[in-house]
Amino acid sequence: MSEQQPTPLTYEGILELFRQTREQMQETDRRIAQMNEEARQRSQELDRRMDRTSREISALGSRVGVIVENMIGGDIVEQFQALGYTVTAHYRNKVFGIKGTSASGEIDLILENGDIVILIEVKTRPKADDVLDHIERLEKYRSHAGKNSHVERRQFIGAIAGASVDPDVVKFAHRKGLYVIVQAGRTVEIITPPEDFVAKKW
Repeated sequence: MSEQQPTPLTYEGILELFRQTREQMQETDRRIAQMNEEARQRSQELDRRMDRTSREISALGSRVGVIVENMIGGDIVEQFQALGYTVTAHYRNKVFGIKGTSASGEIDLILENGDIVILIEVKTRPKADDVLDHIERLEKYRSHAGKNSHVERRQFIGAIAGASVDPDVVKFAHRKGLYVIVQAGRTVEIITPPEDFVAKKW
């Protein structure tokens, strides 16, 4: 069997190779440009989403701040006093524990009279999971406070507050022994607990 002889390279053949190579490079450039454009569009969309999310988070934070301000500026103290709690001081955004550890946390609003401390968590629209999270936060705070001898005698109760609270969440919070506070216009009010309600103490 004789070996196949290579096709002699002609001037026209070289021009054809150049043409094919140029077309392949142009196609590659086109694909790269397309991928760059798609990446740019995805980046712009991601930036828009992040900007929208940031605005939404900022709005939520502002709404939570308004609820807290309404509680402090309104008659929430008098409402708790009507329930038998003499409030003499309040604190906002109380951070406790060593930051970054599992035993740390933050309380949105604290009302106290020395022996009883009311720890309030504020959400725009609290869910059942927020109730459970606040109970965990109360347990952490109780443990944290127990390390300080001058507050060991204190008892802690909890409340969850929101601009709107679903009836099922209200019932769930009450079953767990937490008060529920809801914003009504520019004021806030403690939702009347059921007759068999007993505030849980930590």
